[in-house]
Amino acid sequence: MKKIRWGVLSTAKIGRERVIPAMQAGAYCSIDAIASRNEAQAKQTAAALNIPKAYGSYEALLNDEDIDAVYIPLPNHLHVPWAIKALAANKHVLCEKPIGLTAAEAQQLQEAASQQPQLKIMEAFMYRFHPQWQQIKKVIQDGTIGELKTIESFFSYYNTDANNIRNQKDIGGGGLMDIGCYCISLSRFIFNAEPESVLGNIDFDPQSQTDRMASGMLNFAHGTSTFTCSTQLTPYQRANILGTTGRIEIEIPFNGPSSSAASIWLHTTTGKEEIVFDAVDQYTLQGDAFSKAILYNTTVPTNLQDAVNNMLVIEAIFKSAATGKLVKI
Repeated sequence: MKKIRWGVLSTAKIGRERVIPAMQAGAYCSIDAIASRNEAQAKQTAAALNIPKAYGSYEALLNDEDIDAVYIPLPNHLHVPWAIKALAANKHVLCEKPIGLTAAEAQQLQEAASQQPQLKIMEAFMYRFHPQWQQIKKVIQDGTIGELKTIESFFSYYNTDANNIRNQKDIGGGGLMDIGCYCISLSRFIFNAEPESVLGNIDFDPQSQTDRMASGMLNFAHGTSTFTCSTQLTPYQRANILGTTGRIEIEIPFNGPSSSAASIWLHTTTGKEEIVFDAVDQYTLQGDAFSKAILYNTTVPTNLQDAVNNMLVIEAIFKSAATGKLVKI
């Protein structure tokens, strides 16, 4: 069976520990090269993960004609520049979230991608590939919880390391960009619509100036979504989806472990039902889905407009928090 030959731009922890091993386990992915600005680091990582090629620059990897697609887990401020360079090098692109620093930057990437329609590009929101979300979408569409009215989600961890990129404002650090983007994406994914307006409230760290706790309300035509994300609270995540006659509670909505089962609870007028999903690696599922879109020349699961729209909401929440006013999208 033919596999897509992947290259990875950077030796970032998320790639080393989660995404690369997961994609190597996929039926349609072959990780053939990795690049770092530190050649020794690239070689060390390649040896540890059994990757055939290691490059001391991102450009060198992009110049490798034997690479079909690249995965980009670089810091946020480098996502768009290197995605554009990868497209120019005739590579398909799977880029980590958030797609960029601003909606305008995301639109710049969208424009570049429109000039290369033969290439596939997607923002890597891996949670959408977990079977629990496919089941949740079906439950809602079947009317099992009545009319969908509101979603509430929470995502937090604790990290005050000043050297960590998540705590560096100028390169896209902060909770909204790192984990709040999941809560926003989830709301849009489940409502299958864009919010008309948002309200935001943000607490900034006095040293790093990054948002350490952010809450938002998204107003859709037929309901609302509320969320809180934080980089300085005890680690926790949860989501609840409520309709007129029932609700769905999701135990681990975003980064479910690949080695254990996942549970959701369906509450309806007839009682409570636990639905258990076998352990899966959503990074494997994401890599295979994207690779199949390349192999069979089909549309990618999530188009780039979705990434642009997510950035528009993030920006609106920052603006609302700054002005204390409702912001229309």
